[in-house]
Amino acid sequence: MTDTTIRREASERERESGEREVDEDELVCPECGGRLETDTEHGETVCAECGLVVEEDSIDRGPEWRAFDSAERDRKSRVGAPTTNMMHDKGLSTNIGWQDRDAYGNSLSSRQRAKMQRLRTWNERFRTRDSKERNLKQALGEIDRMASALGLPENVRETASVIYRRALNEDLLPGRSIEGVATAALYAAARQAGTPRSLDEITAVSRVDKDEIARTYRYVVRQLNLEIKPADPESYVPRFASDLDLSDEVERRARELLRNAKEQGIHSGKSPVGLAAAAIYAAALLSNEKVTQSQVSEVANISEVTIRNRYHELLEAEGNTPSY
Repeated sequence: MTDTTIRREASERERESGEREVDEDELVCPECGGRLETDTEHGETVCAECGLVVEEDSIDRGPEWRAFDSAERDRKSRVGAPTTNMMHDKGLSTNIGWQDRDAYGNSLSSRQRAKMQRLRTWNERFRTRDSKERNLKQALGEIDRMASALGLPENVRETASVIYRRALNEDLLPGRSIEGVATAALYAAARQAGTPRSLDEITAVSRVDKDEIARTYRYVVRQLNLEIKPADPESYVPRFASDLDLSDEVERRARELLRNAKEQGIHSGKSPVGLAAAAIYAAALLSNEKVTQSQVSEVANISEVTIRNRYHELLEAEGNTPSY
């Protein structure tokens, strides 16, 4: 190795070490060692301690327009919505607006309106290229409709859409209705997310009967190896208490009754909805809040006999004697 090569390698090492030192010290003021802050309004980087302007005329990476509320921000934004599994094309396709107006807000002529309507028709046809996509579009529409009726959050709808896509890809639909598999996917997603709905509630908004939903649900869970824990009775308590307009004290007391029942193994083999409804009724009586068995029965969609039986068991497990 020659002297020239040695000197060249040494100079390169010095230059690299100098660059590392600059990188480490770039957030520190070179005058006083204070903290540097970025002033986006003036495009400057200044020291918070001594006020030294370290950098100016920085690049503004934000939009060139201003907005003063969320509606104006959405209207001026030129980017699309994020991709989602809740749409059959994941939201990547375009839509032609239903308003018959041009870019300036002026009404279109009758000939232009007819042309736009024809474009909308062909756009809708091209969005679903084959029977599989048409199947998916119908199922995801059903999931969205039922989830809205049940008041389920967006994460449950997204999970249900993923479950249905898996069932479709693994050919689990032959011999089963689209509505049945879609309902089963939503039922499974709600239980996975910890916001379960009873089978009766699901049946009330579905287009298939209860037996088909239960049968399809078991089949989908088994074939897709979904890990779904048994429904926790406590997960129903907040919704029932809210629908009955009961206090937080009743909700807390109902949770205590259910935890005590779990410790003694009373919940085994019992319907979680029935246990939750009975706990709400018992907690309301213990807290001196007026509620009838028929009101709880209507909210929980179970019979008064079930509430009465579970209510006695919960109070006996806690050592209280129920009043007949």
